[in-house]
Formats: sequence, structure tokens, C-alpha cells
Amino acid sequence: MKLNLTGRVAVVTGGASGIGLACAQGLAAEGARVAIWDLAENPAADLSLRVDICDFAAVQSALAETESRLGPVACVVHAAAVGSGKFGFPFTNLEPADWHRVLQVNIMGLVHVAQAVTPGMVQRREGSIVILGSVAGQIGSQTDPPYSASKAANINFAQGLAKDMAPYGVRVNTVNPGMVETPLMRRVWAAWHEQQEPGNQKTYEEWTGAKVKAVAPLGRWQTGADIADMVAFLLSDRARQVTGQTINVDGGQVMHW
Repeated sequence: MKLNLTGRVAVVTGGASGIGLACAQGLAAEGARVAIWDLAENPAADLSLRVDICDFAAVQSALAETESRLGPVACVVHAAAVGSGKFGFPFTNLEPADWHRVLQVNIMGLVHVAQAVTPGMVQRREGSIVILGSVAGQIGSQTDPPYSASKAANINFAQGLAKDMAPYGVRVNTVNPGMVETPLMRRVWAAWHEQQEPGNQKTYEEWTGAKVKAVAPLGRWQTGADIADMVAFLLSDRARQVTGQTINVDGGQVMHW
């Protein structure tokens, strides 16, 4: 299926690693001109900028440089996110102070990106945004409460943003990954592992293997490429009638839940 993304300028926040990197690579393979905004650099992209999305002025500056060097931004993938780094079951394992950075990055970072990129899309009356959510934002996951709450906020904000942007031909959708092997997943395991008695501890491979079989009816991991394929489709004209939707790429996890 041809997605006709050749030559379009796409920004991927959090695109230096994990799912964001997979999305950046997928869009580049479809012919898009890709700019990565991240705290880490990835020289493989057409443009890699060090950007702190918690700083609105820095996001605005990154947009100006991106459009100066590559052209008007037509597509945005917002993948930048952090977790608390703690295992939150029960939620009192965390202190209130553990919430602040997660909410600042995962909620206000998205707000900053949306505030920066949408005026130009409105003016040009075209554009597509895909926000990376999580099944954790749908099922009340106890693994990392700040992360889960922030992802629920992302899903809700995406729906409101889609309604705001629809009159201008700008589409906004959310893709929720399920079980994807990323550095964030390994940090969740490490936080869980530290809380267990020696007899209850499992290796990362044992823990994740049991978890994916327990929660995903398809019984297998999702990959970054699986997520990237859905993202590329939603950004393309093939999905021109799709907006305000929350689409899970989760092996059936939420259905099972």
C-alpha cells in the first residue's frame, strides 16, 4: 500500500530510541523527511535537534529551525515520555514528589508540542498528528501510576484536540502500544525486582515472558515496527477520514482485560 508520504516533513519527538526511533525509521522508509526532537541526538535522521519539550521556548525554536531547514511540518509523532522509575503497586510506594516530572514531561510536553505545531497546520489547512499513548492509560495499570495517569490524559487531550482541529483539515489520533520491549520496560522490571523477596525474584526474561503470555491473547510481544506501521498509516492520506481515534496495537490486551 502506497502511503504517499514522500517529501513530507515529519517531526518525531522522543525519536532517538525505542518506539520513537522505530517511527522515525518507518517514516523515513516511506520517503518522509524526518526531524527528531529529543534530549539525545540521532544523526541518522535528516535533522536531529536536542530539545527539552518541557521548555516551550525550546520547542518553538526547534520548530523554526526544522521548518527553515526541511520545510513546513506536515506530520508529527509525539513519542517523548518518561516513567517514574518506581514500581507503583500499591501507589503508596511512590511519594507525591515522584509524580511531578512524569506529569511535566508527559502532559505539558505534549501541550507544548501541540501549541507550537498546530498554528502552522491550521494556516495551511492540512496536517496529521499521532500521539503515542499506552494501554496503561486505559486499564488503570498499577505498575506506574504517574505514567498511567499521564497517558490517560494524553488520550483525552488528543480527542479534544482532534475536535478543535477538524474544521481546518488537521487530524489527530492516538496509538496505544501494549507490551513492547523498550528501555522503559526494563526499568519497570528493575523496580519490581528490587521489591521482591529473593525467592520471588525473576529474571527480566522470565518476568516479561510470563507477563506477555498472561495479558496478550496473541501471546507475543509487539515490536517498535508494529507500532510504526500503524503510525505511518494514520499520518498518511490513506487515513484521511480517521481522526479523534484511539487505536491499540497491543496483541488484544485491552480486549482481554
